[in-house]
Amino acid sequence: MTVPSAFARLLPLEQLNFLLSNHIPRRLATRLMGWFSHIESPLLARAAIDLWQRFSDLDLSESKTNQFSSLHACFTRELKAGARPVDAAPTVLTSPCDALVGACGRIDGETVIQAKRFFYSLQDLLCDSRLADLYRDGEYVTLRLTPTMYHRFHAPFDCTVDHVTYIAGDTWNVNPAAVKRIPKLYCRNERAVVRANLTGSGHVVTLVPVAAILVAGIRLHFLDDLLCMHYRGKTEIPCQASFVKGEEMGWFEHGSTIIVFAPAGFARCDAVQQGATIRMGTPLMRLP
Repeated sequence: MTVPSAFARLLPLEQLNFLLSNHIPRRLATRLMGWFSHIESPLLARAAIDLWQRFSDLDLSESKTNQFSSLHACFTRELKAGARPVDAAPTVLTSPCDALVGACGRIDGETVIQAKRFFYSLQDLLCDSRLADLYRDGEYVTLRLTPTMYHRFHAPFDCTVDHVTYIAGDTWNVNPAAVKRIPKLYCRNERAVVRANLTGSGHVVTLVPVAAILVAGIRLHFLDDLLCMHYRGKTEIPCQASFVKGEEMGWFEHGSTIIVFAPAGFARCDAVQQGATIRMGTPLMRLP
C-alpha cells in the first residue's frame, strides 16, 4: 500500500487536499513556484507542461501558441483570436474571465456569502466604507479560476478605472476545500480592489482579484508594478485607464478568484448559478 492511498483511507480526499495545500509554508511555496515558473527554458517548460497535463484537464487547443519559453508563459497564455466572443448587448455586464461560479446572489445589507455557514462583510473585504455602502443590498458573483484555466481577465463593460486599492495579505488556497473551512478567507488574502466606472450609465462596478497560494501576483496592465508579495509601493493607487468591453485588463500569475460587485438594481443572468462554468465575454449581469 502506498503512502497516498494510506492517507486516503484515513482522510476524505477534500480534507487531504486542504491539509496538503494549506498546512505548508504558503509564502515560501509561492516564492519557489514563482521562481521556478519564470525559468526561461523551453525544454524544462515542455517537460513541466507534459507532467501537468498528465494529472489535470489542461487544454491548450485554444492557445495562441503551444510553444512556451517558461511555465509562466503557459500560465499567462493568450488565446486564439475569436476564442472568446464578447456579448455586445449594451445592457449586459459580461464575465471578466473563464471561471467556475463559487457563490453568487443578493448581498444581505453588507453581508456576503462565502460558502455555507461562512460569511464576510463588504467592509472587511474592500476596506472602504463608502464603497461598501455603494454595494449594500447589491449583487455579487464569486468567480474561481482553476489552475488549468485561461488566466487573463477583461473589462466586463466599457469603463474607466480611476482607482485601485492594493491590500497585502496571506496566500491561503481559495479552492472549495479551503472556502468551506476558513472564515473570511478572501478578506485574509492578498487582493486588489479595482473600481470601474461604467461608460454612459453612471454605475460603478468593482472587481476584486484575490491572490492565493502559488499565485500572489496580479498584473494590471495600466499599473507599472506587479502587485505581489514583493510590492512595497502605494496602497491607494490613483490611475486613469479606459477600456472597451472585453479588452484585456490583466492576469493572474497562476489561477485564483475574482469577485464582482454591482449596485442594487443589477440582476444576475439565469445561467450564472453556483457551480456553473462560464467563459469570459458571456453575460454575467444585466444593468438596471
